[in-house]
Amino acid sequence: MRFSIDSLPTRARFGAGIAATAIAEEVDRAGLRRVLLVCSGRERPRAERLTRELGDRLVGTFDQVRQHVPLEVAEAGRALAAQLDADGIVSIGGGSATGTAKAIALTLRLPIVAVPISYAGSEVTPIWGLTTAARKETGYDRGVLPTAVVYDPDLLAELPHEVAVASALNAIAHCVEAFWTPDSNPVTASMASDGLRSLSRGLRGSGDPFDSARRESLLYGSFLAGLSFAAAGSGLHHKICHALGGAFDLPHAELHGVILPHVLEFNLHDAPDAAARVAQALGATDAVSGLDELYDSIGATRTLRALGFDEKELEYAIDVVTAKLPIANPRPVSRSGIATILGAAL
Repeated sequence: MRFSIDSLPTRARFGAGIAATAIAEEVDRAGLRRVLLVCSGRERPRAERLTRELGDRLVGTFDQVRQHVPLEVAEAGRALAAQLDADGIVSIGGGSATGTAKAIALTLRLPIVAVPISYAGSEVTPIWGLTTAARKETGYDRGVLPTAVVYDPDLLAELPHEVAVASALNAIAHCVEAFWTPDSNPVTASMASDGLRSLSRGLRGSGDPFDSARRESLLYGSFLAGLSFAAAGSGLHHKICHALGGAFDLPHAELHGVILPHVLEFNLHDAPDAAARVAQALGATDAVSGLDELYDSIGATRTLRALGFDEKELEYAIDVVTAKLPIANPRPVSRSGIATILGAAL
């Protein structure tokens, strides 16, 4: 056995009801004295309640968060952080809030304490994304990796069911792709398998739509999904989603859910070990039918049309993704392969 893996230095804390106390403790631990809060406008009242214990260490709030992090949003956040002489960031929200905090940290090199309220998993990755001129650019920079992450399942109790499902499927995509990227290894595969099992268990559970036990399972699974993605890196699936999300402003998590089954089917016969791991984690006889059954059981969105994608844009979408070639993948990828995947997803 021969492999290498980067162990990324993020501190993670789990626990129901810990958020307000843990945020203040992690800000203290990082030695921060002038903190900028990053959240969406909708989340601002709750985010400001959760950061009340920071007192005068909280010097301002940036609430212009938008999905795919448009460059103008990042620049506005950077300008406010610089104006306030902030020495750190607390981000509270889903993947877009985390992504905005990362975009600010990318140039200002500020430490981040992240508090996720979705199952995105991006809070434990050093991967940033920015959208400029309808193109999404992504990169790897350890400077954007949050210093600490506070996982509190109580914060996700009111997450709308459809948002929670889409977010969890996004995390499942992180797990599945971690099985076949060039940097995949036994450690990432083990984390991804456990993450996929935990996410599937949370989605399939009985009782309330997402009771406390299911939220814990989903949040733990998303944590492992993020770690797997951070170490194994992105491949065909993520590159398709990033390209389409930036070009057509499609909803990020839902897009991952729509594309994943088709990339899995495209790679199935060229990545037998990955397919076997997916099937085993889902408790299915084969990977594709197992994923289909999961999608059917939770009523997941299945098509690009359902996301508002116009069929007339299909050829342009194929061009946008083709521009990303070459893409490392178990099965060689060409324009025709991309056309097959997007045509099936339509």
